Amino acid sequence: MANHASAKKRSRQTKNRTLVNSKYLSKFRTALNKLNASIDAKNDQEIQKSFSSVNSIMAKALKKGIFKKENISRKLSSLSNKISKI
Repeated sequence: MANHASAKKRSRQTKNRTLVNSKYLSKFRTALNKLNASIDAKNDQEIQKSFSSVNSIMAKALKKGIFKKENISRKLSSLSNKISKI
């Protein structure tokens, strides 16, 4: 356990950030699973809606610093290629 006040504060901050980050990751995974399900079903309207949702969630996660820009760019590119092959 931390003994110094600054170390205790850092520990509290880490716990709070971990909670926020896990919520964003959970939202992202859920949206990605919905997108993959709609791709498998080949439902064009649902694909576009799901892709827009994934894009929005990833942009918000980027803004919060959860994902890096390159990672998001690579994932969006691979998803759009996957959609275009349908």
